[in-house]
Amino acid sequence: MYRAKIKRVYDKPEKTDGYRMLVDRLWPRGIKKEDAHLDEWNKELCPSTALRKAFNHKEELFEMFALRYREELTGKEEELHRVKAILDHQNLTLIYAAKDPKINHAIILLDVLKNVK
Repeated sequence: MYRAKIKRVYDKPEKTDGYRMLVDRLWPRGIKKEDAHLDEWNKELCPSTALRKAFNHKEELFEMFALRYREELTGKEEELHRVKAILDHQNLTLIYAAKDPKINHAIILLDVLKNVK
């Protein structure tokens, strides 16, 4: 059984990461592309720019952000199934740049992916 997890782009890559997918719309500051050790940069499953800016990583807005982001993801079933297929064959690590590991979109995306049939 393969597993999915999330990890900050600034954390050291590990062999157990498996397929490393950046899920941020903007390239992370201070990281060279070759140093990120990515298999893919997936911008399609990222929150919209408007939603990202409205959230602005404020803890008090996370609940509203999570709800709206889940709504955005409902229109991306084909891409969610494609990513789930990767997980069916190897470990998957969703890479993000946000500072707070408890309030970021990768948490929500991981939960959504776990429920894709």
